[in-house]
Amino acid sequence: MSQQDDRAGAAGCHWLTPAPTGGWLLALRVQPGARRTEVQGVAEGRLRLRLAAPPVEGKANEALVRWVAQRLGTRLREVSLVSGETSRIKRLHVDCALAAAQIEARLLEGQGAAAGRGPDGP
Repeated sequence: MSQQDDRAGAAGCHWLTPAPTGGWLLALRVQPGARRTEVQGVAEGRLRLRLAAPPVEGKANEALVRWVAQRLGTRLREVSLVSGETSRIKRLHVDCALAAAQIEARLLEGQGAAAGRGPDGP
């Protein structure tokens, strides 16, 4: 499947959209200060994520970027916070060649308890 076909397929997944400049945009709702990092599902067009990092001095944002990079198997510099620095509603840009289905599968993998394997998980 070509990347163009894949980008068209991503339209059904509201929290994951093609970025105009290449790569992907992720819409998230993040809850920092959780007991462990885990995916809570998708609601209101956003991927819901609980983060074990506290919401102080950018620690939750750093943990979010690290978690996404780790789950997608990309470098930290390929994941950047686009908006929502001090909000629970965030947008990330991911510069990678993965297909939308691969990104969705990797981020939703182990949804719930097993998703806490990230750097801030148990």
